[in-house]
Formats: sequence, structure tokens, C-alpha cells
Amino acid sequence: MATALIILAAGMGTRMNSDLPKVLHQIAGAPMLVHAMKAGAALDPAHTIVVAGHGAQAVEKAAQAYDPDAVIALQSEQLGTAHAVAQAREALAGFDGDALVLYGDTPFIRPETLAAMAAARLTHDVVVLGFDAADPGRYGRLIMDNDQLDRIVEFKDATDQERAVTLCNSGVVAANASTLFDLIDAVGNDNAAGEYYLTDIIGIARARGLSATVVRCDEAETLGVNARAELTRAEAMFQTRARAAAQEDGVTLVAPDTVFFAHDTVIGRDTVIEPNVVFGPGVSIESGATIRAFSHLEGCHVSRGAVVGPYARLRPGAELAENTKVGNFVEIKNAEICEGAKVNHLSYIGDATIGARANIGAGTITCNYDGFFKHHTHVGPDVFIGSNTMLVAPVSVGAEAMTASGSVITRDVPAGDLALARARQENKSGLAVRLFDKLRALKAKKGK
Repeated sequence: MATALIILAAGMGTRMNSDLPKVLHQIAGAPMLVHAMKAGAALDPAHTIVVAGHGAQAVEKAAQAYDPDAVIALQSEQLGTAHAVAQAREALAGFDGDALVLYGDTPFIRPETLAAMAAARLTHDVVVLGFDAADPGRYGRLIMDNDQLDRIVEFKDATDQERAVTLCNSGVVAANASTLFDLIDAVGNDNAAGEYYLTDIIGIARARGLSATVVRCDEAETLGVNARAELTRAEAMFQTRARAAAQEDGVTLVAPDTVFFAHDTVIGRDTVIEPNVVFGPGVSIESGATIRAFSHLEGCHVSRGAVVGPYARLRPGAELAENTKVGNFVEIKNAEICEGAKVNHLSYIGDATIGARANIGAGTITCNYDGFFKHHTHVGPDVFIGSNTMLVAPVSVGAEAMTASGSVITRDVPAGDLALARARQENKSGLAVRLFDKLRALKAKKGK
């Protein structure tokens, strides 16, 4: 059965006290909306409809950055969850399959849970995701009749007996798309809030002789993020899961609580991650690498046997081949470091190719930007770049060539050559002593 995702993302999120739409606040380097889309993507949906309202243009941009085929449906007035789902009707006109309603501010529902809901749909007309709450609080209650879900009652409309129920509603619903919209058409707003509740479709469905059931999940999966404190809690939950998963996959985390992963970080087994390492989005690390302390990586690939850090920064486009070394206070951006090459100290390598087994001396900088355009630096294999060399791009250094320390290289260096580009040193006999004496006298005079 084909599935369509309807992701509700129209809320303003006033408790966030932010100009940014609530669903675009990030967890592990990705908007909450993207986390919800990733969870639903496990069902290989035929359509993804994001219902946007506040900040719709920004929400659309974020959704389509993850899935270019995602369609935005606009909810110009926020009149309740049933009204929000109804905005997806036009985008799903003619669709013959199931619709799954998710929430852009509920980022942690596992793909396995959604698969269980899809399986339950084979035997029931409507499936709701529920959880047993340790503290039910103000959650809507799921009222069961044996194995059938009889109705959902919002807290503010519940009796004392109904409030004693601990099985709570996550808001996630699956049903045939046509059935879902037919049920929504029958929803009214005669309730304490005057809103059109999606939860009302269960009572309507049962009155029509349709079956409904509940799939249970862990309460943590249903965490909704409505305020900054909850966002912090969600980040901590993600990191705890990611660290545990990495260790199960054979990654050594020397101080797990100090390592921070992005939503898409991939690390091979037998890699060692030292303390205080931060992974931004788009990082993949092959097996057997070492990421040393206080390094920051984003949008890069690190191959087997490479050593990065300490205090290194890998920016987007950094590609490290096997057995490379990037040392302390080195920044790599949009550059390929070929097998066995070393950039060990205090260097910036940007828009460059560093050949196999090349050695880049301390303080080397690729001068890649002229104020308007970026230019490429090519360093061949087995090259030795002397300390404090400025490579003014575009420039090429041939295989087995060398640059003298302190050189400013503005022209290509042929293979095997030694390039010297600095003024000749001259020593002025006794001049330092005479100069110091003069300066001391001047200081003493000004001090009076």
C-alpha cells in the first residue's frame, strides 16, 4: 500500500520566543522538521506534504532542501489539527493509499514504530500511536474498548475518570487517505477550545462501524518540543542515543559526554574519538581513523588510518585520504589531502590538492581568495613545503619540488625544483645594541 506523509508544521511556537518557526529550531544540526521527515522516509512515501503556516517560506525551503519533491500546503488560519490535515487534501487529490499524520515538532519517532503502524493498518481502518505516560499531565487520553480504540478525549474535555487513564495520545494517525478526509469533514468545533480536533475522528469512525486501534511506543519517542528547555532536553536525548549507537558499532569514545554528533554522522568501527570533538552535518569517518581532542568537523570525509587534530578544523569539502595527518590548529576547506600527506601545524589549506606523501610545513597558507574569486592550489606528490610558505593561488608545485621557508610563491614551481621567494638576509654589525641603547634613552626621557 502506497503511503503519503502529512507533516503538520504550521505552529508559531510562541513559547520558543523566537522569530524562527518552531519546527526549524535545530537538533543535532538539522531542523526538527527534517528529523520528522527522515523518520517518515523509512516508509518510502509516495508523497510528502508539509502543512505550513507561520514562516511558511522558510519552512518550505528547509523541507525541500531535504526532499525536493516535498509539497507545501498552506494553513493560513490555525483552527486546530483536523483543519491542518485538511489543507493537504488538494495535494493528495486522486491518491489511493494510506496517509500518515506526523508532527514537525515531534522529532524522535522511530522508523520501526511507523512500520508497526503500517502493519496495523492491514487489519484496522484507523491506527493511532499511543504511549503509557509516567505523568499523563495534560495529554489527550486514549479510551479503549478491549482491543479497539473507542475514542480520544482531550484533557480539558475529559472527566475525572478519563483523566485517570495513563494511555495517552501522541497525535500520530494512520488511515486510508480518502477515509481520513471523509472523517475530518465530519469534525466539529464544539469543544472548550473551539478548535477542530483531529482526535475526534476516532469517535466518528467508530460510530460509522470502522475499526480503530493503538500501536504503543516508548514515551520518549513522542517528545514534543515547544520551548527552549524542551529543545535542550531533545538535544541531550539525541546525543545520548547517538553515543550509545556509536559505541555499539565499535567506535571508541574516550569521554562520550563531551562528543557531539550531527543527525547524519557516519563513523566506522575501530575509530577513536577523543574528548571534546564536535561533528557538524555531512561527516563520514572510515574505520580505524583517530579524531583527537578539541577538533571540529563538518561536511568532510576522513579515510582509514587518518589522524585529525588535536584542535583541527575540517570544513565542507575537506577530503582526507588514507593515512593522512592533519595536526593542531590546522584548517582544511574544500581540499583533497592525498594518501600519506601531512599538514601538521598551524596551517590553512583551502581550495587545494595536496599530493601523496607531501609534507606541508608549519604556518603554510594557501592564499585562495583575491577578494572576488576563489583559486586553486595544486601541490604534487612528495613535495616539501617549507614553514611559513604563502602559496598564492592559482599556483602549482610539481612533484618532488621544495619551497624554502618564508617564501611567497606566486609562480608555478616545476617538478624537482627548489623555490626561494624571499629577500636576501643582511646582518648589520652591532646595530641591534646601538638601537636598543637609543630606545632605552628615549624611554627614560619620556618617563620623566
